[in-house]
Amino acid sequence: MSLPQRARVEAAPNFLTNLEAVRQFLLVQDAAMAATQFAALRAQLREMLAVLAWAPAGGRPARFLAGRSVQARLRSERVQAMAAELGLPGLREYVLGRHVVLYAHSADEVVLLAIKHQRQLNYLLP
Repeated sequence: MSLPQRARVEAAPNFLTNLEAVRQFLLVQDAAMAATQFAALRAQLREMLAVLAWAPAGGRPARFLAGRSVQARLRSERVQAMAAELGLPGLREYVLGRHVVLYAHSADEVVLLAIKHQRQLNYLLP
């Protein structure tokens, strides 16, 4: 029995922009603890990357895709178009404590699209 192939995991530019926004938010909220909190988030992200490399569908189904409002449907269509542009049919979310990561995936590739705090209503997308 052979081990499954590891998926390639990478971050879209928007994800990196979102991550910097998280860092800035932590600085504004509590400058003394920001570095510690951001380091903890980065450690969680590293663990997530390892999980997604072995199990690209390891996150939960993207909940916002079931939104019924016009705004929710437009946002959903935009994200689905981004995933289609990347050639990645699956959209999922991975929960990291108080943050949620949106990603697109196939069996052998994962692209991190956005990260948001659980209290944010939506992802900040381009």
